[in-house]
Amino acid sequence: MTVAEAVKILDGQFFSGEDKADLEIASACGADLMSDVMAFVKDRVLLMTGLVNPQVIRTAELLDIHCVVFVRGKSPSRDMIDMAEESDIILGGTKLPMFLACGKLYEAGLKTGGTRRI
Repeated sequence: MTVAEAVKILDGQFFSGEDKADLEIASACGADLMSDVMAFVKDRVLLMTGLVNPQVIRTAELLDIHCVVFVRGKSPSRDMIDMAEESDIILGGTKLPMFLACGKLYEAGLKTGGTRRI
């Protein structure tokens, strides 16, 4: 599944990086605690979170996550968008709650857990 397909499934929008939305993803992680994201550690992952602060971008950069989708109608600040663009991280958003967003992606076929990097 591509990032563009995932955002469409989530009835979402892009905040940045739409030009890179043909990027393939193999798994998704839904978490509001960045420590949980760090424990997930998968390749080609889309991160869904309701946490909107610069730590999300830093965590994504550290773990080589190339796409973050904010749930529950959250929007990143201009500073976060700038940080993401500097790090080639795609930012999207959806009004869906985390549970429904995860369910929609699962229902659409994003069912594998990805490959562990560690």
